Amino acid sequence: MTVTKRSMLRIAAVAATAVAATALAGCSAGGGNAGDSSSGSKSITLWVDTQRAPALKDVAAKFKKDTGITVKLAVKDFAKVDQDFISQVPTGKGPDIIVSPHDKLGSYVQNGVVAPLQLGGKESDYAKVAIQAVTYEGNVYGLPYSIENVALLRNTALAPTAATSFDNLIVTGKASVAAGKSKYPFLLGLDPKQGDPYHMYPLQTSFGSSVFAQKADGTYDASKLTLGDSAGVAFATAVKKWGQEGVLNANITGDIALDAFEKGQSPYYLTGPWNVPAIKAAGVKYAIDPVPSAGGKQGKPFLGVNAFFISSKSTNKVAATKFLVDYLGTDAVQEQLYKVGGRPPALTTAYDAVAATDADIKSFGDIGLNGVPMPSIPQMASVWADWGGAELQLIKGDGDPATVWNTAATNVQSKIKG
Repeated sequence: MTVTKRSMLRIAAVAATAVAATALAGCSAGGGNAGDSSSGSKSITLWVDTQRAPALKDVAAKFKKDTGITVKLAVKDFAKVDQDFISQVPTGKGPDIIVSPHDKLGSYVQNGVVAPLQLGGKESDYAKVAIQAVTYEGNVYGLPYSIENVALLRNTALAPTAATSFDNLIVTGKASVAAGKSKYPFLLGLDPKQGDPYHMYPLQTSFGSSVFAQKADGTYDASKLTLGDSAGVAFATAVKKWGQEGVLNANITGDIALDAFEKGQSPYYLTGPWNVPAIKAAGVKYAIDPVPSAGGKQGKPFLGVNAFFISSKSTNKVAATKFLVDYLGTDAVQEQLYKVGGRPPALTTAYDAVAATDADIKSFGDIGLNGVPMPSIPQMASVWADWGGAELQLIKGDGDPATVWNTAATNVQSKIKG
């Protein structure tokens, strides 16, 4: 963006702030909200989890001081909060704002429970893929604050240099096992019943295989399932080969994989930042690398984005928007959320500040910024079971790869149409 264009956007933002201030005055004077429908309410309600609530207390207090509007932090059980949100918003009893992973967005839009968010020209302040993740059918719905993705953890005592390809990784891993230094050439935890397409996606995309086609703006076209194309069959063929070679093992669950890597039993572990604290505590010396290409193309992991969304039934949307855009969309708040969550900030300036002092965050973040957003379209609910089941079947050595893969794609397509 040029300086001139940025200046124009800032001028527009100042004007928008003036308009918002007038509207905020009206909110403060009266009117209810989804979280508190009492007459004369001067509050907005935010559903949040126990981890993030402490990080938002100070900014909520500042918002109250600046605007006179209270932000009520309602701590919820996030195992079922999305369903509670969908069921309560239509009744007027839901919150004004919810914290949520972006992949719930399609369901939220489908059920009419979230409102588009006006960022006031600040979209370019955030990672491009983060904005793509909170965009649905051309509208931005969320204020992104963190990103997360998988990467390759490498035990530097067993593999001093990064693998140049997945084939190179296999050679190094098998050599470590043959030398008696390792038990496993490579670790990836699998669900014994459902496999794990999420963790395996960077390997799949390195073959040029995806799940749905992406539009020009990075969002997904639910009418174009790409799972069963020739690139997918090539990936499926490789999956069966890796299973036969012992590179992938259907008996290694997530817990087993983590325990083995902590004990120094493999040079490589494909996982996310959530397992790094335990690995550090175990004293393993590690590096964080992109997943090396298995199919000749750059492997792109799924990117998850955590964001704040405004209820479509909130009667204080102006106040809620101001709180999100002007208060939560700041370096101080996004860095505070990083401190409690351990995830790279979505706001570019906050990410740069954190990455300058946290090498792990920079490694995971730089890999994630080259990833693709997890599809948030409702049709994804029809994909996971057959997709993961096909991978698991092939890892176990069962069936012809093309037949197994195409059958899964056909089943997924039938479920989507149904």
